[in-house]
Amino acid sequence: MYQVGDNIFYPMHGAGQIDAIEEKEVGGEKQQYYIIHMIDDNMKVMIPQKKASKSNIRPVTDMDTIKEILTMMDTEEADVELSWKQRFKANEDRIKTGSLKSCVEVIYDLLRMQKEEKLNSSEKRLLKQAQKFLMSELRLVEGMDKENKDKFISRLSDDHAAIS
Repeated sequence: MYQVGDNIFYPMHGAGQIDAIEEKEVGGEKQQYYIIHMIDDNMKVMIPQKKASKSNIRPVTDMDTIKEILTMMDTEEADVELSWKQRFKANEDRIKTGSLKSCVEVIYDLLRMQKEEKLNSSEKRLLKQAQKFLMSELRLVEGMDKENKDKFISRLSDDHAAIS
């Protein structure tokens, strides 16, 4: 499925690169494992090849998807009718899917809400986590130079208050 050197995104961990594929014995059973170097925290993660699809690992996003996300951002509205607990759970679930679009939606929704009302500490933490995941992935997007990465980030935070 993936090869050594592939850039991937692992939900709730961020972007990384497959350093090796190794056979390991765990619980008396030999399996092939992806050895992934997570770029933001210099952590190594081992994931059994058999379970890679269930863990929502995916290749790092391409430029076409980035452009699609940028056009989508102005058209969708946050669901402010939910209680903060329901909203937090829904946003956390969206991030866990591993979809870049979902991660950007969470960031955008929380930034819009922050403009209207103060976010609680859990929502602030989730916003920072989503921003960290986004930044880790953008670091590995091929064909996207620093200027375009900066434009993407500033587009997300235009007209929104800074995170305290």
